[in-house]
Amino acid sequence: MITWRAGVVQSVRASWPGAVELQVALDEPWADPDLPTEVKALAYPELVGETPVGTRVLLNVSALARGLGTGGYALVVAPAGSVPPDRPAGRGHLVKARYTPLQAMVLGVDDQESEHHEVLADADDLAGLPVVVADLHSALPAIIAGARHAADAAGRPAPRVVYVMTDGGALPAWFSRAVAGLRDAGWIASCITTGQAFGGDLEAVTVHTGLLAARHVVDADLVVVAQGPGNLGTGTRWGFSGVAVGEAVNAVGVLGGRAVASLRVSGADERERHLGVSHHSLTAYGRVALQPADVPVPVFGGDLSALGARVAEQVAQLATRHRLVEVPAGEDLLDALRGSPVRLSTMGRGLDRDPAAFLAAAVAGRHAVALLD
Repeated sequence: MITWRAGVVQSVRASWPGAVELQVALDEPWADPDLPTEVKALAYPELVGETPVGTRVLLNVSALARGLGTGGYALVVAPAGSVPPDRPAGRGHLVKARYTPLQAMVLGVDDQESEHHEVLADADDLAGLPVVVADLHSALPAIIAGARHAADAAGRPAPRVVYVMTDGGALPAWFSRAVAGLRDAGWIASCITTGQAFGGDLEAVTVHTGLLAARHVVDADLVVVAQGPGNLGTGTRWGFSGVAVGEAVNAVGVLGGRAVASLRVSGADERERHLGVSHHSLTAYGRVALQPADVPVPVFGGDLSALGARVAEQVAQLATRHRLVEVPAGEDLLDALRGSPVRLSTMGRGLDRDPAAFLAAAVAGRHAVALLD
């Protein structure tokens, strides 16, 4: 069931491409008196139109009311009282977020009406393109930081990076401030949304066509595949959205790419199943991924040496199917991560609190650049 509220926009707090953050005063109080009478709300203008100050809006507050991880947002469903004007009919017949009240029709890069349809109609080969696959969205900037650092150290230009976003987390790419910031900084050339995800620079039906578009349309040197912000987990072996990274490895292998499996690592997570190498990585790469991948294993020093030994022991089980590659994760890589144009945060922890998480992602980017030679 959806928990509904209506309210009036009091102010516009912030905006970035595709999204507007609002302050909304609620018409009705919460059952819990400790919850605020004004809430942060997120509107996607492409879906709901413009929502200036004074607009009455209808909100979905289900996750907010439960204290779940939506970034602390209520979500604007529609203006309450009037509807946005019709937009001119455009090309494209791909429907995403299908059969939900906010389903959106988009032009897919692989759509028959797309200028790229002829290129992709028979495309079937990534021609050895390195593709880094990661569980969490938070790994994206760290992977690219590692890749750019490796390229600079080798005296070569920064790689042209394309982000292929899967639909395990947020469906709208607009939700991600990281994507907006990385695009503005020139760290990613394009965001391609696949499956039910939408709002990227290009839309694709599947991860496969998203990868092929990255190679044949955007001319990527390097691709990163990861879900959007958010991660669904149930504390069970199979009930987590990151299981899809194993399927992404399979897609890369089938299409003739070079899969690089980024490990989800933490030195600060209090849950035993996520300390060191997360069981998410071990399950997805060890059980779901049937195609081989390179698995960069971070070589930690200093205060992280003990964690590094734990990681090496845990990841050994993946060697029967994949190629384990030890990659240095020293101070130079930490400096590269500190230069990220967007905030680094995973599970509420930043670089200082959990450096291992970001270093493990960065070594995957560093290794992927080595595959460009």
